Amino acid sequence: MTHMKDPYFIDFPKRIRDIQAEMHRQNIDVYLGSRLRTLSWTADAFCPWRSFVAIPSEGLPTVFTFVIDAARIADDSWLDEDHVFGFAPMGGQDQIEQIADFITDLLKNGRGRIGIESGMSNYLPEGFLTHYEYEQFAAALPDAELVNAHTIIDKLALIKDEGTINRFREASLIVDIGHQAVFDAISNGGYKEMTETEIAGLAAYAMRKAGSEWEWSFTGGNEIASGYRTGFAGGACTPASRRKIKAGEPLMIDIHSMFKLGLGDHAHNYLIGPVTDRQWWHATNFVDIVKKTIDTYRAGITPSELAEQMMGFAEERGFADYMVPGFEHGIGLMGDEWRIGLNDGPFAYWTNPDHVYRENELLICAMQYACPEENIGFRYENPIVIHTDGCEPLSKYPLGVEEIQ
Repeated sequence: MTHMKDPYFIDFPKRIRDIQAEMHRQNIDVYLGSRLRTLSWTADAFCPWRSFVAIPSEGLPTVFTFVIDAARIADDSWLDEDHVFGFAPMGGQDQIEQIADFITDLLKNGRGRIGIESGMSNYLPEGFLTHYEYEQFAAALPDAELVNAHTIIDKLALIKDEGTINRFREASLIVDIGHQAVFDAISNGGYKEMTETEIAGLAAYAMRKAGSEWEWSFTGGNEIASGYRTGFAGGACTPASRRKIKAGEPLMIDIHSMFKLGLGDHAHNYLIGPVTDRQWWHATNFVDIVKKTIDTYRAGITPSELAEQMMGFAEERGFADYMVPGFEHGIGLMGDEWRIGLNDGPFAYWTNPDHVYRENELLICAMQYACPEENIGFRYENPIVIHTDGCEPLSKYPLGVEEIQ
């Protein structure tokens, strides 16, 4: 079979059957997915417009998206054109009426339980059902019960299959090409008169040539910070500014690629010479704690246990005040960001600090070091795969803070 030779193969029909099995256990007749992560995980297509996927108790799912993108999604997806519909702002063709009629045909006499996706997120384009949409679907399906059921997808998507991991590996190799292009451009005085936005574009061009489909981050694509902006908590993860790179300052390069909905994300840091002893002190602290964090990740540990160990190390070395006390965010195919665990922690829809990492979880090791009073900071981000005895960083770009002259 051809898929046996495809390292990026994902058995999407099996994913749907697994969802349907869980629907049966929870007495759910139709699953109505609205989150970006759900569309990516079930349809294998990027759905940037408001979209939904309706999953019946048996058979294939059907995607509903804005009409201008329906043909493209059908072409990209493993689903055929009979299972991708476009909606438009016309009576009977709008998404509420069209989807409600479709679901009604799947139910017996319009009665049954419909699984929806409701909640909150710090991630703007999450795609939870809005209050208005909920009211409209409830009115259009008066004999059906709408129940929150997104944990069905979240539980199944937690452990990554080989094809998904390989997509992330390829995306990470593409990111490494972007970092090399930036290094080549800024070395030997090349940084002079260069702006953050220009560096973001150089990285993007190199990654696009290598096959990246998008600089996927919704925080501004490729995130570049220089000088005092690196000292913001998080390293100024908003869009690259028009600020010029200057001698004697730090420079943070956090770039993103996308390959078959797998996401590459890696941050590398520089010091533009001349470099002071104090700047090197900060840089050494950061590199050492990143190494220690990577060495500590493994199946069986929890976010709180890891954070306790790392902050203890930072306190011993005298730089705890500069560390943001978080070391990861969740990651999956396009749109699946931030949450660690299964929404079973003390803060609803947020990281569960007591989540026990399991083999083949994939997350972003994300670390921020910020000293705003000295106009310096660093960031490390890298997708990692959790193994029983450690973790596998997917970007292979060498860890370090490099001096540029």
